[in-house]
Amino acid sequence: MATDFNLDFKTDTVKVNVEGRVATVVLNRPKSMNALDVEMMRGLTTTLKDLCNSDEVEIVVLKGAGRAFSAGGDIKTMLSDSDESDFLDIMDTISELAVTLYSMPKVTISAITGAAAGLGFSLALATDYIIADKDSKLAMNFIGIGLIPDGGGHFFMKSRVGETKAKHLIWEGKPMLAPEALELGLIDEVADGDLQDAIQAKVADWEQKPLQAMIKTKKIYAEENRLSLLKFLELEKIAQTKMRQTEDHKEGIQAFIEKRKPNFIGK
Repeated sequence: MATDFNLDFKTDTVKVNVEGRVATVVLNRPKSMNALDVEMMRGLTTTLKDLCNSDEVEIVVLKGAGRAFSAGGDIKTMLSDSDESDFLDIMDTISELAVTLYSMPKVTISAITGAAAGLGFSLALATDYIIADKDSKLAMNFIGIGLIPDGGGHFFMKSRVGETKAKHLIWEGKPMLAPEALELGLIDEVADGDLQDAIQAKVADWEQKPLQAMIKTKKIYAEENRLSLLKFLELEKIAQTKMRQTEDHKEGIQAFIEKRKPNFIGK
């Protein structure tokens, strides 16, 4: 039987449904391609923490409502004229979300349809297994607006493909179709047919395994990597704060709004 979680943090931007040992968490801002604003990030963190405390749930599936997984950080946040302390609070919210998702004592799946870009891609990479629709597009595309990856993007990219390849992919920032991302090792599976069928097949496979043993292995890696992830997140916060003040970032945002190619000057 399906069960809806009652969240302490009241929001309509994150939905949860629990069936047996499986919780499906849905990013629910479809009109904005599930762009991550502060409300959604806090609601998602609260949701994941609630699930961490559930004795019944062992598998968590993260997906987006509508035609995208997540287009990344909300553009209104990037345009905000809030003072530095407000932006640092936002970065702390991002960091808390990344740590919670990466280290939660459940096995996690990201189900990618449409776009998984920027911070949205960082979150997908924080999960244990990524399944993507064959027509989905994935991009660590912060460079296009003069920023650097956050949400642990540097850490997760390095973990997936190694430092040198991670740097090159971050610097290029180009969108990749799912088959290319699979070949690079950034995702784990391209759905052969319907994405939901592929998710159900992976969940069914895991449900036949000793899930507590799988979770214990995950916890060992998460604990061993915790300090490294926290260090990456702190460095991202410091660097992103500086990048927001650059002329290149201002130009990148303006070009995005005007739907044109940015003219970066290296300042």
